[in-house]
Amino acid sequence: MYKTALVAGVFFAALAVVLGAFGAHGLKPLLTPDQLQTFETGVKYEFYHALALLATGIIYSSFPQKLVKTASTCFIVGILLFSGSLYAMTALKLQGDVGLGGLGILTPIGGLFFIIGWLLLLLGIVRKK
Repeated sequence: MYKTALVAGVFFAALAVVLGAFGAHGLKPLLTPDQLQTFETGVKYEFYHALALLATGIIYSSFPQKLVKTASTCFIVGILLFSGSLYAMTALKLQGDVGLGGLGILTPIGGLFFIIGWLLLLLGIVRKK
């Protein structure tokens, strides 16, 4: 098992639950439906990739490839950039800031890290001899 991926997966899963509850109960009356959907997208993808981190940590025992470890790093970076940028954009809009100051570019970059992570995980599994 790969403990770093497991610890990160548990942390991000717990954080996603906390943020999801915060969005549903604390932010719902403050945000427009579109803004709330943006926030919920961040929570959803954080949770998906927290589960991916847990799976990666377990998969590593059977496929101890560096590619599998690198995939977990991509999932972590993806969560921070993709979900983190959606949370930040929601917070800025909540404060009345319309301009995002280039923050929006982080979302697709985070998505790219998710895709790369999945591809690296696939390669790590396929390349085992």
